[in-house]
Amino acid sequence: MSELKIDNLSMRFDLPNGSSVQALKDVSLTLQSGELMSVLGPSGCGKTTLLNILAGFLAPTEGQVLLNGQKVTGPDAHRGMVFQQGALFEWMSVRDNVSFGPRMAGKAPSDYAEEVDHLLDIVGLKDFKEKAIYELSGGMQQRVALARCLANHPDVILMDEPLGALDALTREKMQSLVLKLWKETGKTIILITHSVEEALLLGERLLVMAPRPGRIHKEYRLPFADAGVGADLREVKKNPEYTQKREEILSMIWDMEEEIMGRTEAAQ
Repeated sequence: MSELKIDNLSMRFDLPNGSSVQALKDVSLTLQSGELMSVLGPSGCGKTTLLNILAGFLAPTEGQVLLNGQKVTGPDAHRGMVFQQGALFEWMSVRDNVSFGPRMAGKAPSDYAEEVDHLLDIVGLKDFKEKAIYELSGGMQQRVALARCLANHPDVILMDEPLGALDALTREKMQSLVLKLWKETGKTIILITHSVEEALLLGERLLVMAPRPGRIHKEYRLPFADAGVGADLREVKKNPEYTQKREEILSMIWDMEEEIMGRTEAAQ
């Protein structure tokens, strides 16, 4: 069982002209093993900054992140990252991309070959394992990125707009795949998105973040992720509660965007 604790996290970026930007301020929350959380908010609210701190790419100016009681001080195999673009090795085959982590860890092919094939089967790429990455569509490349992340056995999977560049139909299929992998693997997943609909579908917990300094504005606990596992997501969207929450959150974010625009105009 893994626990991810974010404890009074703040992040300030100091600029060359002597000024600074407070990207995050006093963010605290705890995720238990197997929870699926989506993070939503207007541009500039610190969503990606938060994710980069959780990944260990950035060190916070205040506070800390603890995974299983251990302070996060940099990237490691306990936290896997799936980027908006797959960040894959274009010249390698699908199989070689997925097995990259185990190979770098010094494992023998006999120790990981069966699992890699199993992961490719789960993400629907069993028949494409010898293809080079550049031969695949965007959606297929994101499936490779998911499988590669899982091959490293992380406790927590971090996703930064992983479906944002996909067409609508492919995005819906990938949303279903994320829900399937969440249930089958029991992994803790944190997903950043700009889409209110996606945040509702892929978050049993949903955080709405307020604009700079980034902080938690409101948290929801929702039934739609569980309802969407193995189901038609378009049917889930017909739930009256889904529609009500979507309109509530859209209005909330729209008001935040209006506030940001007002600040910008006042500063000019």
